[in-house]
Amino acid sequence: MLENLKIGILGGGQLGGMLIRHAIDLGLSVSVMDKDANAPCSRYTSSFICGDPKSYEAVLEFGKGLDVITIEMEAVNIDALRELEKQGVKVFPAPDTIKVIQDKFTQKQFLLSHNIPVVPGEAIEGKNDLYKYENKLPGCLKKRRSGYDGYGVMVLKTVADIADAFDEPCVLEDLVDIKNELSVIVARNEHGAVKCYDPVMMVFSEEKFVLDFQEAPAQLEEGILKEATILAEKVADALKLVGILAVEMFVTKDNRLLVNELAPRPHNSGHHTIEASNTSQYEQLLRAILGLPLGDTSLHSPSLMINILETTALNSNRLGKLQQLLDVPGAHLHWYGKKGGRLGRKIGHITITGSTMEGIVSKAEAIRKILN
Repeated sequence: MLENLKIGILGGGQLGGMLIRHAIDLGLSVSVMDKDANAPCSRYTSSFICGDPKSYEAVLEFGKGLDVITIEMEAVNIDALRELEKQGVKVFPAPDTIKVIQDKFTQKQFLLSHNIPVVPGEAIEGKNDLYKYENKLPGCLKKRRSGYDGYGVMVLKTVADIADAFDEPCVLEDLVDIKNELSVIVARNEHGAVKCYDPVMMVFSEEKFVLDFQEAPAQLEEGILKEATILAEKVADALKLVGILAVEMFVTKDNRLLVNELAPRPHNSGHHTIEASNTSQYEQLLRAILGLPLGDTSLHSPSLMINILETTALNSNRLGKLQQLLDVPGAHLHWYGKKGGRLGRKIGHITITGSTMEGIVSKAEAIRKILN
């Protein structure tokens, strides 16, 4: 029975918190490990372990006695997960899948080997390497590991920018002429059953490279959306995924689709599924890793999701602003309860649902004024 299963989550941030919320609906027992004793999940489970998911010993100890382990972050110890698999613990997504995706260059090479179109890029060992590729500038420099929410990404316009570039293994990507950015959340179980959510349109902050808001469903031509869905399914099958995967894509000015990045876990671009879909991405992940039938991914209403970033303006009147936005009909607040402070980090999100995208966008504009 489900209540006897012991589930482990590596990572204790907001994604883990939302996963726990849906695990409760299934009567599951959930343990979480995060190196931050004040991580959001520390308040949501009595089985919270303060430990580093990148530590072999910590992950091995955490996994003892668990039935299934999943992740809400890619920065985890692969060797420990492989050892736990040998000991009979189910690990989803598989350690090999996580390993491919942990390194952005390895990820790119894997996709190319399966004839999946990606943004062209060169492996860079350190900033001095960049001088060999002066002819490729302007370009986008990404750290191969540990980059998230815009951290670890910079645009190099000229040779002069190399002096301030990341001095560690990176990928130097071609600057793509982007018309739109899409994300498709795809789920796959051990039997090879695959289900995709409707593609969503993502709009990023030009300054911070962090997702500003997303619209579901994406307001694009049907042909592009169908192609994006087929591409996401192809990626999931290539990885032999068990779990869920966010496939982020660029739509170029000449309507080509290029895979940008993968995330083998719940993703910011799938938050809207809690309010707007018949099955949320979090419930879908649990269904996939527990061998349950995959849920219906249909949208029952259009939606728009806005990330709430920590700002000086918000900090000066936080309660007042939250009260105002909660007064907007159709607005659903998710406050992550993060402790400490760092300007620019994600501290919550708002999903707005309604009958028409026009009405939703109007409400979103009102909420943006409240937050600013």
